[in-house]
Amino acid sequence: MRWIEAMGPDNDVVISSRMRLARNLKEYPFPIALTKEKSKQVIQRIFHAVEELEQQNAFGEKLELCVLEEISPLERQVLLEKHLISPNLLQNYEKGAVLLNQDESVSIMLNEEDHIRIQCLLSGFQLDAAFQMADHIDDVLEEKLEYAFDEQFGYLSSCPTNVGTGIRASVMMHLPALAMTGYIDRILQVANHIGLAVRGVYGEGTEFVGNMYQISNQLTLGRSEKEIILNLKDVVQQIIQKERDARSTLLTNNRAQLEDKIYRSFGILTNARILNSDECMQLLSDVRLGIDLGLIQEVRTEQINEIMILVQPACIQKAAEKHLSANERDIRRASLVREKLKG
Repeated sequence: MRWIEAMGPDNDVVISSRMRLARNLKEYPFPIALTKEKSKQVIQRIFHAVEELEQQNAFGEKLELCVLEEISPLERQVLLEKHLISPNLLQNYEKGAVLLNQDESVSIMLNEEDHIRIQCLLSGFQLDAAFQMADHIDDVLEEKLEYAFDEQFGYLSSCPTNVGTGIRASVMMHLPALAMTGYIDRILQVANHIGLAVRGVYGEGTEFVGNMYQISNQLTLGRSEKEIILNLKDVVQQIIQKERDARSTLLTNNRAQLEDKIYRSFGILTNARILNSDECMQLLSDVRLGIDLGLIQEVRTEQINEIMILVQPACIQKAAEKHLSANERDIRRASLVREKLKG
């Protein structure tokens, strides 16, 4: 995956930037009202448009169609853990599909809450670049598809918060120092107060794990794409500075305790024989902080990013090529982490 392997701007705090555009076809009801037969028609309609555009080299690369009903539950869960589909699409997989490019920086979800959700995911703080990618795909698709659009309200969506531009810009941030110093709650309250949503690793309704927080705009109606992106960028830049200041304060005032916490976590990860998911993510968060502060130099940040995906339950079972109990997953998780950190 491109966002894991590459090291984008401000990667010490911002893990990834995501841009998502919600669109619907004019001639079909919203996905919530689609029959299974109609949902298949929507998928085929969009896929045929994509095939025609690929013949013109409109995307610059090929998009592969994955119909979720045709793959195993485990493979669907892996797509979620890799941030390529949403929990909503996973839950309603019978009607859904996803189009993926080769490096998985682009995923176009079909029949999620909307017929089309274009998602572009890049490493680090790259909202502008992610928007340019998504906007290009949107323009190209609109040459072949007629979107549901209203002159007064803009692009129509099944959810009122997506009406207008249909844009959802978000960043995944790693904020361990703000969590350690107790300032994270205040940061989250301020973000919510100014119209930003703060969610867990997999979006709405998911938990905060490994000190990772997904911050995005809440509303799209009445604001231009530029305004939405600029507002989010401004807030994220302030949070980045707050996190860096908190890290500096910890190093100055509590260096021994901070180093002890980081090296203990590194020691556990390199020696543990059993690791559950939550413990593993917290320990990886500590080590990632140690790398960013220059305390741990034998491991790279992108290695930690990769491990954070590989230790998820479905990814572990896919690698094992069989169903595993919770205890078996915990044993394999510890083995995988030891192997990756040793390598």
